[in-house]
Amino acid sequence: MARDTIVITEPDRQKLTALIQDLRDRGEEITHANELAQELARARIVAPEETDPGVITMNSRFRLTDLDDKETEEYTLVFPQEADIEKRRISVLSPVGTGLLGYRKGDVVEWTVPAGKRRLKIDAILYQPEAAGDRHL
Repeated sequence: MARDTIVITEPDRQKLTALIQDLRDRGEEITHANELAQELARARIVAPEETDPGVITMNSRFRLTDLDDKETEEYTLVFPQEADIEKRRISVLSPVGTGLLGYRKGDVVEWTVPAGKRRLKIDAILYQPEAAGDRHL
């Protein structure tokens, strides 16, 4: 599946770029950081107030359906230090987190994870900081 342009806010781009650089500076395993850098490189960067409310940005809560097993779950996309799978908070550095950043309600995202390829449909954006006016997150 050809991947469409994703949308990233300028503040998210700045924070994510700093995160990637920090990982590289510390010499940590950076496979997922490199994948995130590739996603940022192809993204259309927008101001927070110009962000479509249907886009997954950092700290967005959304509902997904796994198209293979038909399970529906709600998640929040967070920075690595805030990740907690029991609270459904997935890191942007996880394969699925990197794969969802910048996509929109209705999109089907295919992303390779350790267990194989996943096909996830974004059913709804339940909370997006930019749409809610929470630009400090």
